[in-house]
Amino acid sequence: MNKIKIISLLLVITVVASTVIYAGGGNRNGTAGAAQLLVPVGARGIAMGGSTLTGAKGVEGLYWNPANLARSDYNTTVMFSQMNYIADIGVSYAAIGTNIEGFGALGFSLKAFSMDEIAITTVEKPDGNGQYFTPQFVTLGLTYSRLLSDRISVGVTMNYVTEKIDLVSASGVAFNIGVSYKNLGNVDGLSFAVAIKNLGPQMKYDGSALYLRATSPDLERPSQLYKIDAATFELPSTLELGLGYELSINESNNLSLNGIFQNSNFYGDEYKLGGEYAYDNTFFVRAGYAFIDGVDEDANIYGLTAGAGINYSLGGGIGVKFDYAYRDTEFFDSNHVFTLQFGF
Repeated sequence: MNKIKIISLLLVITVVASTVIYAGGGNRNGTAGAAQLLVPVGARGIAMGGSTLTGAKGVEGLYWNPANLARSDYNTTVMFSQMNYIADIGVSYAAIGTNIEGFGALGFSLKAFSMDEIAITTVEKPDGNGQYFTPQFVTLGLTYSRLLSDRISVGVTMNYVTEKIDLVSASGVAFNIGVSYKNLGNVDGLSFAVAIKNLGPQMKYDGSALYLRATSPDLERPSQLYKIDAATFELPSTLELGLGYELSINESNNLSLNGIFQNSNFYGDEYKLGGEYAYDNTFFVRAGYAFIDGVDEDANIYGLTAGAGINYSLGGGIGVKFDYAYRDTEFFDSNHVFTLQFGF
């Protein structure tokens, strides 16, 4: 299959998938589950307001756009990130990406939430029965990306999602598909990208906690266990369209501007803007903002984002990069994100 056929197939998939997502939006707002898929990772992207659909490359692009994994500056990159999320929730993330000559790029990622223990309450003991549980939310990702030309790259991620709350759990599979195009319209520095995220079958909770002892009023038999049939829930699918422009001011100073439009099957349309200033590809300053259309202003608890980063070469083709991001949050403590990358 040649490159034109591959691109045509991806465009058809994008159109069909976006039709499904858009058709569901508005009618299913607030009904999606597996919200852990929406929690961003990586200090650079968060500092730029989540607008890095075109600009996040290499292992950093695994969450934002899988098509950019193949655009890494290194053959292999390892990434670790930690975020202090809302309500004392921590988000840990680890990923590795590598380019395989003649094949493409492969990436593996792990995102896990850490939470405090929660007391188990019952009708008889509303203040707790002395037992506790800790919710577990984990996402495992496998990504394949390939450069079709010096301008076009494509990628797909399969995420295995697991959630466990006390004695019930749910698991499912979600797919992300991305296409990235550099030097759009033969304009140096102008990029375009499209990504469909979190496509997959419905999920459903199951477990021993769904068994309830009760007595049927219509049958003459003693009490017995009946199983509650939990409702299924949709994945939080999104369609994202992004533009980016990289301006080279001179040999040492560069400016990147990014923006995306995001349509969801569970929420209002989002617009995200971000920028990054780079000095000598060593020191970076970033800022961003996201706003939501069609929902109450108080529904968006996130405000301005900002951050900085340092990129340092250790010699021998080995580099290390440290990034920090701050996201203003209403009602909760602000988010702080730290990311460390090693490339070789």
